[in-house]
Amino acid sequence: MKEVVIVEAVRTPVGKRNGLLSGQRPDELFALVLQELIERSKVDPNEVEDVIAGCVSQVGEQAGDIARIAALMAGFPLEVPGVTVDRQCGSSQQAIHFASQAIACGDMDVVIAGGVESMSRVPMFSNMKGSKYSEQLTEKYDMINQGLSAERIAEKWEISKEELDAYAASSHERALHAIKEGRFERETMTVEGANEQGESVKVKVDQGPRPGTSTTSLSQLKPAFKEDGNITAGNSSQISDGAAALLLMSREKAEELGVQPRFRIVARSVVGSDPTLMLTGPVPATHKVLQKSGLSLDDIDLFEVNEAFASVPLFWMKETKVEHARLNVNGGAIALGHPLGATGAKLMTSLLHELERIGGRYGLLAICEGLGMANGTIIERLEKQK
Repeated sequence: MKEVVIVEAVRTPVGKRNGLLSGQRPDELFALVLQELIERSKVDPNEVEDVIAGCVSQVGEQAGDIARIAALMAGFPLEVPGVTVDRQCGSSQQAIHFASQAIACGDMDVVIAGGVESMSRVPMFSNMKGSKYSEQLTEKYDMINQGLSAERIAEKWEISKEELDAYAASSHERALHAIKEGRFERETMTVEGANEQGESVKVKVDQGPRPGTSTTSLSQLKPAFKEDGNITAGNSSQISDGAAALLLMSREKAEELGVQPRFRIVARSVVGSDPTLMLTGPVPATHKVLQKSGLSLDDIDLFEVNEAFASVPLFWMKETKVEHARLNVNGGAIALGHPLGATGAKLMTSLLHELERIGGRYGLLAICEGLGMANGTIIERLEKQK
């Protein structure tokens, strides 16, 4: 099996729903990311053998295989194909896995993996068109929405409203601190956006983090999914717009092209979990990817567990005993947003840049997914070649 390395990774800033990036078509946004990835890596796009993109709501401007469409719009050679995948919130993490697998087995040597979602322009569930689950499914499982699943997780793991809100407040605090310190500057590209007056603006900073967010302010918000519930808009991920992409290669190809490998893919996992609780998959995905890698929780310098709802990282910490100091250190989707199909690639991009910043070695990414699934990925920072 070939060793798979990451040589470049970039993302857009994340825009709020109907915010600064809402004027950008998602296919155009992803095309911009592909162009930026090639510009940063200095790799000839003729070397790219496939573009794999995650996208959840594949309808309207996100329909018709947005990976191929964006590659053509980005000016890639027409011989470069593209394919779009949907594994719900982990779609672009799965794109990374598919790219890694293609390289590892020797089918390809250079693959771009990424994702995009404009939740402003293509609303969540718009691809469902009001359809319902088959009775063959609903007779077997209680197919509730993710908000109610988050409520059940909080109840099962005895996570209080105060804990949920305190975690959410810390996500904003960490994100604002990271922005102030410039921690995201290397990983983000500048995108042309528009303000409320329709004026053109340069967008470089994530739009979601809110100064002054506190446990007290969050405690005033009403339950979002059930009358006596604890899950609110404030302790849930933000509806967002964004895109991200990574350039993966075999180590041999990187050496041939004279490109510096920055990370290697150590191990991958994907699991199914209870489709009613739905969001519990990150725990078995974490254990499975660690088992595959031969590493332990103590070996991992930084963890990213997607903050779909505050109950997810909180229950994950209870189950793994990992301290908050190593988890989502620069904030997560509660503050920074969750552009569904882009989130896996976005979080991987942020994880590898933060590992480089602190000089860490191993990072682990796990994302819960609709219908009860999760992906897990471990990456290792590589020393620069002399």
